[in-house]
Amino acid sequence: MGQFTPFDLLVVMLLSEAVSNGLSGGEESVTGAWILAAALILMNGLLGFLSSRSKRLERLLEGSPVLIGRDGKWFLDVMQRHRLGEADVQKALREADCSLGELKLAILESDGTISVLKR
Repeated sequence: MGQFTPFDLLVVMLLSEAVSNGLSGGEESVTGAWILAAALILMNGLLGFLSSRSKRLERLLEGSPVLIGRDGKWFLDVMQRHRLGEADVQKALREADCSLGELKLAILESDGTISVLKR
């Protein structure tokens, strides 16, 4: 789940909603659920194919990395804009076995993880 793009997560949520309505209804709703599920899967595959060919579409669907810290200093305005708390960045520092003084770069990746580079 951590490697899902926001669009993939949306498709999974819509897919589960489409199938659940088909399971609780009559036979005609099962057919409708299959059609809707196939359309969602095809759309996801088509957008995946197109985004692999277009950098602009890929950036639109998957997002882009954001610099949140450099040379031992956090960019608090960027962190607030992306709703990152102090606990999140401290956890990333601990996971990278890096102190704030050793921080060279901290990057919020498009999948929500924080990458930390030491000096």
